[in-house]
Amino acid sequence: MNPYRNDGRGLLLLSLLLLAALTAAALLTRPLIPIDETRYVSAAWEMWLRGDFLVPFKNGEPYSHKPPFMFWMFHAGWALFGVTDWWPRLVLPLFSAGALLLTYPLARRLWPQRAGLGGQAALILVSALLWIVFSTSVMFDVMLAFWVLLGMHGVLAAADGKRRGFVMLGIAIGMGVLTKGPVILLNLLPVAVLAPWWNPGLRWRRWFGGVVLAVLLGAAIALAWAIPAGMAGGEAYRNAIFWGQTADRMVESFAHRRPFWWYLPLLPLLLFPWFVWPGFWQALAHHRRAGLDRGTRFCLAWMLPVFIAFCFISGKQPHYLVPLFPAFALLAARILADRPAFRVGVPALLAMGLGVALMLAASGKIAAFNEEAAALPALWPGALLALLALAAWVAGRRGFSPVPNLALLGAAALALLQLAAKPSIDPLYDIKALALAIGEVQAQGLPVANAARYHAQYQFLGRLQAPLLELHGAELKRWLAEHPEGYAVIYLKDRQGLDAIPARHKQAYRGGAAVLVDARTAAGLLPVHIEN
Repeated sequence: MNPYRNDGRGLLLLSLLLLAALTAAALLTRPLIPIDETRYVSAAWEMWLRGDFLVPFKNGEPYSHKPPFMFWMFHAGWALFGVTDWWPRLVLPLFSAGALLLTYPLARRLWPQRAGLGGQAALILVSALLWIVFSTSVMFDVMLAFWVLLGMHGVLAAADGKRRGFVMLGIAIGMGVLTKGPVILLNLLPVAVLAPWWNPGLRWRRWFGGVVLAVLLGAAIALAWAIPAGMAGGEAYRNAIFWGQTADRMVESFAHRRPFWWYLPLLPLLLFPWFVWPGFWQALAHHRRAGLDRGTRFCLAWMLPVFIAFCFISGKQPHYLVPLFPAFALLAARILADRPAFRVGVPALLAMGLGVALMLAASGKIAAFNEEAAALPALWPGALLALLALAAWVAGRRGFSPVPNLALLGAAALALLQLAAKPSIDPLYDIKALALAIGEVQAQGLPVANAARYHAQYQFLGRLQAPLLELHGAELKRWLAEHPEGYAVIYLKDRQGLDAIPARHKQAYRGGAAVLVDARTAAGLLPVHIEN
């Protein structure tokens, strides 16, 4: 049966099943990764511990860098299931599933005469590499993308003359601000401003008046939290959330300079397997000659202005692009609808090459892959990926539909890569044992210092009841001398001589090692400690 001729529900279901499988793979293969994932879960833990659900805290201090909505979602699950490690890791996959469910009807709004595009767009979205990675990570961007999609539904409803569309847009703006701050406006306002291009015939005064009212509604939703939080958090926190955070982020954005073109060479990887597939580019050339319909213009108005804006902002991160991926998925589904019969040779060959590389790493042939690992990776993930890539190539030559074929291949590639990398990831990034050891020291009533900048990476994993002291240089030396009963977490540049250090706990950590030692031992290690 040709999936282009049905309503796409089967492909939507397949996309949700792939997301569930990828979530299971992430839970089995990756710990909470310091420093970002552990920091965000720790901020929620400290709010929970204090019973303060207005102001996020990090290591005992108000944390103004992120709004609280994701933390509230963690709290909701903990209220139902108790405080668990797994619930925070399920929140983002659930929002990713919500994004797939919003993408499906959005395609129907854009191309009502093509009922099957929604399922294909969901399948393209769930199999794009960057979307998969951040759907299974404790980060804010997939959650932000969910609100962007809700806002896009509002924009289209308003363009169709339904006033509730502006209400939906306002709700999306407000919830987006509560999720990741004012960046939601960058993702939503360009497509609203360009509405006369993609939807000719609008009464522009009424339209832009509605957009302004939606922004005001979004601001009211955000201020309903920000005003009481600012009063409760104190003057410094209040200044940070109302002005300092935005100003500081602008300064930081332009301080960490990356060139204008920095995103461009990353696109083949971020959008794998779709960006490297010649069939997509052939279909794009054909679609361009056929002209731009309303839905295509809408996706371009959503995607291109925001991408160009991020290119001009010199502080760049790959995950900033995540809210644009639904636009790419919708556009790709529309482009491929006209020419569905393509082979999948290039992505299959690349996946096969990755599988062979994983097999070589498992056999010890690639020394760099195993340099930091405690054990060689298993041989079977690479072998299985190579076989699946071969099967995808054969299926493509036999006329199997390319969209589900490539989606299955892309999802399998990431899942098997994570399984192969697990022996390398766990020794360097699984810090739960160290966090629990710190908790045991604190339970004995002994103080603990962190001999570097502290990102609260141990607070949640160790269920710590008190902050750690963040000490450096002469201040740290003086504290160690004044608290001989205390302990300190020291970070070493490498693991040479690690076995000889008498420590309460020691382990590999990122590029070096971390040890929990008494004050006397810590004082002797200070010349070789590093910042983390």
